[in-house]
Amino acid sequence: MAQGTKWVYDFHQGTMKMKGLLGGKGANLAEMTRMGLPVPSGFTITTEACLEYLRTGSAPPEMDRQVDEALRRVEGRMKRRLGDLENPLLVSVRSGARYSMPGMMDTVLNLGLNDRSVYGLARQARSDRFAFDSYRRFIQMFARIVMGVPAEPFEEALDRAKERKGRGTTDADLEAVELQGLVERFKRIVREHAGRLFPQEPREQLRMAIEAVFQSWNNERANTYRKQYRIPDDLGTAVNVQAMVFGNRGEESGTGVAFTRDPATGERGIYGDYLPNAQGEDVVAGIRNTLPLAELGHIDPPSFRELQGIMARLEEHYRDMCDIEFTIEERKLWMLQTRVGKRTGAAAVRMAVEMVGEGLISKEEAVARVEPEQLDQLLHKQFDPKATFDVLAKGINASPGAAVGQAVFDADTAEAWAKEGRPVILVRRETNPDDLHGMFAAEGILTSHGGKTSHAAVVARGHGTPAVCGAEALKIDHARKRFVTGSTTVNEGDVISIDGTTGRIVVGEVDLVEPKLSGDFHTLLGWADEIRRLKVRANADNGPDAKKARSFGAQGIGLCRTEHMFGTPGDPRLPVFRQVILAAAKARAAQLELESAEREAAEARGSGRRAAQDRVKAAKAALRSDEIKPYFDGLKKLLSGQRKDFEAIFRAMDGLPVTIRLLDPPLHEFLPSSKDLAVALASPDTKESRQLLREFGGKRRSEEVLREVLALEENNPMLGLRGCRLGILYPDIYRIQVQAIVEAACNVKGRGGEPVVEIMVPLVATRAELEAVAADARRVAAEVIERKGVEVEYLIGTMIELPRAALAADEIAEEAEFFSFGTNDLTQTTFGFSRDDVEAMFLPRYLEQKVLPQNPFETLDQPGVGELVRTACERGRKTREDIKLGICGEHGGDPLSVRFFHQIGLDYVSCSPYRVPLARLAAAQAVLGEADTSSK
Repeated sequence: MAQGTKWVYDFHQGTMKMKGLLGGKGANLAEMTRMGLPVPSGFTITTEACLEYLRTGSAPPEMDRQVDEALRRVEGRMKRRLGDLENPLLVSVRSGARYSMPGMMDTVLNLGLNDRSVYGLARQARSDRFAFDSYRRFIQMFARIVMGVPAEPFEEALDRAKERKGRGTTDADLEAVELQGLVERFKRIVREHAGRLFPQEPREQLRMAIEAVFQSWNNERANTYRKQYRIPDDLGTAVNVQAMVFGNRGEESGTGVAFTRDPATGERGIYGDYLPNAQGEDVVAGIRNTLPLAELGHIDPPSFRELQGIMARLEEHYRDMCDIEFTIEERKLWMLQTRVGKRTGAAAVRMAVEMVGEGLISKEEAVARVEPEQLDQLLHKQFDPKATFDVLAKGINASPGAAVGQAVFDADTAEAWAKEGRPVILVRRETNPDDLHGMFAAEGILTSHGGKTSHAAVVARGHGTPAVCGAEALKIDHARKRFVTGSTTVNEGDVISIDGTTGRIVVGEVDLVEPKLSGDFHTLLGWADEIRRLKVRANADNGPDAKKARSFGAQGIGLCRTEHMFGTPGDPRLPVFRQVILAAAKARAAQLELESAEREAAEARGSGRRAAQDRVKAAKAALRSDEIKPYFDGLKKLLSGQRKDFEAIFRAMDGLPVTIRLLDPPLHEFLPSSKDLAVALASPDTKESRQLLREFGGKRRSEEVLREVLALEENNPMLGLRGCRLGILYPDIYRIQVQAIVEAACNVKGRGGEPVVEIMVPLVATRAELEAVAADARRVAAEVIERKGVEVEYLIGTMIELPRAALAADEIAEEAEFFSFGTNDLTQTTFGFSRDDVEAMFLPRYLEQKVLPQNPFETLDQPGVGELVRTACERGRKTREDIKLGICGEHGGDPLSVRFFHQIGLDYVSCSPYRVPLARLAAAQAVLGEADTSSK
């Protein structure tokens, strides 16, 4: 950094537009100061200073001098001095990143107290109790955050002090002499654990606290939060140093959090929590249960009226719902923070639409303001209104949606059980940032303390997780891993249900139902549809899913996986397809023999003709044999079943394109594993073995099946006999599928429907592969159309999922009328990753160590896989100018990936039905993002 760099800004020197430099908190404190609101004096140390500190291990040379100068200006404004023995100034030291990361980094309050200035604070406040309460809080917080002393010894000492006072004693009941004793005990704890005395020099305290906040940018919970919300690691945090004002200065003081609209529903009004005689951390931590903000109107009407006026000003100024932290010190209102508040998906949509109606924002701003992930929250299930159940207890409806799972009482267990596929509800007295990994893993969160602004509520709303907070009736015993209410005990592993929309808690499983989407939801997406260029299709394999996708606004089917129509255990068509597979090799050999015999007969002359004709008769007889007959019988049954499936999909998507992928997986995936068969043959008396052997016609037939399975199994099936390779080696399977598709389309069109047919050939690497399959498919389609007498148009294209196909796209486009990018397999083949293996084995470590910036199976790897997609688009269009281009991998529902697909000019994205609304919104935001970029 150049000499003379400005590392420190007084609040009045900044604006709300300087979030990159001052962080969100610092920029908003500066903005409120400029608005003339009652903000305690302070200054902000920039994010650049943090990055310099993290890079070099020490603060920039000029920073300390600039901090001293800024501190002197604060002392002048507040008419108090840091460390003064008669009139001490205390300050808070708070983090403040560019993007809101509530509770993830560190804060120190009451800084500046020592063994001597505490008496000056007592005289200043006319309260020994207040002074020593502030000092014990400071030691506890500073020692834990700055000096690395564990929290438990302080909590145990505090608990003992309350126990000596009597049962039911709270912090507020401890008297000055008892708090003074706690201060001495806390200092001994510091000496025992840190190996040094608690620092007494205020300027040293300030330096240490600033460095601790810098360091907290890289703590585990901050890293976890950034990874979850895709916040870059190279932004750093600002540090805000602000004069303390005290909400714990008696009953005429207090602290609170306010929202200008309800963050759960979006309704206009006054929402929030207030806690008399407390500091702000008490509200956020959920240690004491709060009062509704409206109660402040009875406790301190003048402060309440002033707060209401400020809230209205801030919402109008920011043109958005504001989240406000405030403190009242002896009936004097102070504003400590404001930011655009986090909200649920339902609230985000309602606010955006209503603010357009109120003239605060435009339709484009409304579309840009709602995060695609917030729409996902609106698709969460709710308690079935027809279900009957007993409500065990009620808490605060902190984050909407319902969840069912096994109760767990710590974050590690929640994470471990979730990885095993077990749905869990994380139950805690209150959560803290160290619980973050368990909160992300849980289906729902339940706490006995805290309100709508507690840590649990804020994180749950941001993540779209149902949460019930402040359920005071629950007596949670973390040591025994259980909670008790009345005569009911719920132990770890017991199933419970929670309703974050109403606050209800139920023992046992409650049936859940799909939500009903609001008019605001459809209004917002209607605006998005007016803006976006990309079309959005859905991946769906049956009529009901196609119908659901269309109700969510899908403009067609981008991927119908035909293997899902008969490959599910329990599906009656699976045994039929198995009989086809097991007879396929012999049938194919017999077919090849017949073709060879017929060629020989055609060429034979004289005496050889009779022998050739006999060979033809023998080959035809072999095709009718009992060994091969199941093959053709099975194909007929599959034809009938698939035709019905395709008719249902064409009807659901009437008038919209339906892309049907021909069979893709290797054949052995539809059979039991050779290991299971071998075990069944070796131990035929177990229930599982008897069932498996019976399915394949007894032990002798199962031995033959085992040989067939062993012949089909491959060392690397993902790169083996699958996709178009199956269609070339076993053409009957593809022919039957094409026949079923075209017959279904003819039937639907004959009844007045409008099927739009696209047949997709998977795993093509060369033009010749596609040419062979496409020529066969066109012959079959022509025969069906002629026989049915119904004219049906169709396209034949391919899935680009191999790097060679992407690079040879110009040649492949000579045969393909459309490309659909299968980015799941393209990612696997580009990286050389087997998804099923790497996500369980080493991908988490890669992400943790930042070997990869994100999971490439969730967000498209633009420099590598993305360049292959871009290259294929460019080369395909050079050959076939009107070629249709889409993507049907899971990236089609990822907002960051959708933005990239918009930029490179794809025609559509396709994703799961429930992600269609997200993709519609993301596609519109991609257009708006381009407009923002071009205007800068």
